[in-house]
Amino acid sequence: MAEQLSISGRFRRGDVDFDLDLSLPAGRIAVVGPNGSGKSSLLRLIAGLEALDDGHLTLDGMLLDHRPEIFVPPHERPIAMSFQEPRLFAHLRVIDNVAYPLRRAGRPLDEARVQLERVGAGALADLRPTRLSGGQAQRVALARALAVDAPTLLLDEPLAAIDEAGRAEVGSLLRSLDTRRIVWVTHDPADAGDADVVVSIRDGVVRQTAT
Repeated sequence: MAEQLSISGRFRRGDVDFDLDLSLPAGRIAVVGPNGSGKSSLLRLIAGLEALDDGHLTLDGMLLDHRPEIFVPPHERPIAMSFQEPRLFAHLRVIDNVAYPLRRAGRPLDEARVQLERVGAGALADLRPTRLSGGQAQRVALARALAVDAPTLLLDEPLAAIDEAGRAEVGSLLRSLDTRRIVWVTHDPADAGDADVVVSIRDGVVRQTAT
C-alpha cells in the first residue's frame, strides 16, 4: 500500500478558490503561508471537518473524500488533530480531557498520564482547563492528540502559544515521534526547516516542495 496523502480537487473558502494537486509522502510536512491563506482549512480538509467541492482525497490507500459518493466522517479517519485554539472540556480535569479519546476507543486510561508527562504537563493533570495558560492548554491538547496514537497527526500552530524554553522542548519531542506522518501549520521558517516537504499556500495557489 502506497503511503501517500493525495489530494486532487477544488474547494472554496470565503472568496478564494483553492485548486489542490498534492501527493505527500509519509514523513514530516510543514504548511506555510500568510494569515488567512487557508493553512488551517487544509488541515480541516484532511481531518474531515471540511469537504472538497469536487475531486478526491486519499490517505494511504483509503479513499476518504470523493463527493458526493464518499465522505468518511472525522471520527472514522486514522487521524488525530490538535487545533490552534485548544478545544478542552472546561468541566473536566486535564487528565480526563486527555483520556477522553482513550475512553471512546476502549483503551487503557493510564496512557493519558504518560502523554501528559511526555509533553511536560504532568503536573497539570488535576487542574481544570480554566486554570491553564495558553501554552499549558496547547501542551494538553497535544497530549490528547498523541494519546489517539493515529498514523497521521495534524497540528495547527502547535508551538505558537508556548514560551521559548518550552518551544525547544516540545519541538524536540515532535522531531522524535515515529508517527507515520505529521502535518503541521507554522509561521516560523525554522519550524518548516525540519520538514521533508513544505506546502505553501498564497492567494489560492498551493505548491509542495521537497526540502
